[in-house]
Amino acid sequence: MKPVNVGIVGAAGYSGEELVRLIAGHPHTNLTAVTSRSLAGQPVVDVMPRFRGLLPADFTFTTSDSQALAERSDIDVFFLALPHGVAAEYAEALVAAGKKVLDLSADFRLSSTETYSEYYGQPHPAPDLLSQAAYVIPEITAADWQNAKMIACPGCYPTSVITPLAPLLKAGLVDSNGIIVNAMSGVSGAGKKLAEDYLYCERNESAKAYGVPKHRHLSEIEEQLSNAASKPVIIQFTPHLVPMKRGIATTIVAKAKQTGVDAIYSAWQDAYGQRPFVGILPSGKTPDTAHVTGTNRIDFSAAYDQRTGNVIITSAEDNLLKGASGQAVQIMNLWLGFPETTGLL
Repeated sequence: MKPVNVGIVGAAGYSGEELVRLIAGHPHTNLTAVTSRSLAGQPVVDVMPRFRGLLPADFTFTTSDSQALAERSDIDVFFLALPHGVAAEYAEALVAAGKKVLDLSADFRLSSTETYSEYYGQPHPAPDLLSQAAYVIPEITAADWQNAKMIACPGCYPTSVITPLAPLLKAGLVDSNGIIVNAMSGVSGAGKKLAEDYLYCERNESAKAYGVPKHRHLSEIEEQLSNAASKPVIIQFTPHLVPMKRGIATTIVAKAKQTGVDAIYSAWQDAYGQRPFVGILPSGKTPDTAHVTGTNRIDFSAAYDQRTGNVIITSAEDNLLKGASGQAVQIMNLWLGFPETTGLL
């Protein structure tokens, strides 16, 4: 099988670095270009020494010029590991050139330009391209997504919430009203940036909520859960920053429609029983970020509270893998016809 040539745009961040690792080690891809405006001309292994021996010593970061990348006939697939508002510029040029594009930013995750403006504080940068993008959680999204010209890869918090909750809302097993979600993320979820809040001395031995009451990912979560429930779903979502490098632990509290968790586990088994990157844990055994870090797996379980009539769902994932780059590679595998697990743990 001829390798697929891949370019990674914006590879200097944590998600971009994970993409470099995954694509460089993938048996069916050839890492052809890695771009960064700030690092252009520097050897990748000098900036990211972990890749010594995996990448050639003279493989360098190139400039991030959208039109120049679109004109490259030697690259078939592009990953965009860029901030929202920036990714759209590249998506427009690359999609117009017929490239396959997987966007890890938020620019094409929402179907409504009004919602985008509300949550991201700016007009949508490429509204005409929205209809050509498919939002994909591989275990959930209907198979016709593979006809899309561009993929909007899900956010890290949304993956941790939507994956366990969507089948239950679709089956009517939990009430769509009054859902409360609390989630904790490692510091890498904030990206690679120099800011006081993310310094070691500020984050070590410290935990705090942020993005209250309307974190940006709330818009994505509510849209996808509303699609699953076939009616509007509004949730209370509170993210927390905790002193670990990576990982997301999420707790979801919803009013159960029936006693116990048997129906919930049956719905999960129907939806995910054959999916390699979903771990359904027994009731009473809560997932742990330590057990999913470094993998593309999301683990979750459910417990029923007889006193309140609530079901308590907990999930755990690696925010940089199942929450970002690993899931993007999983999507690429399915899009290109490779086995879903290729190059992933």
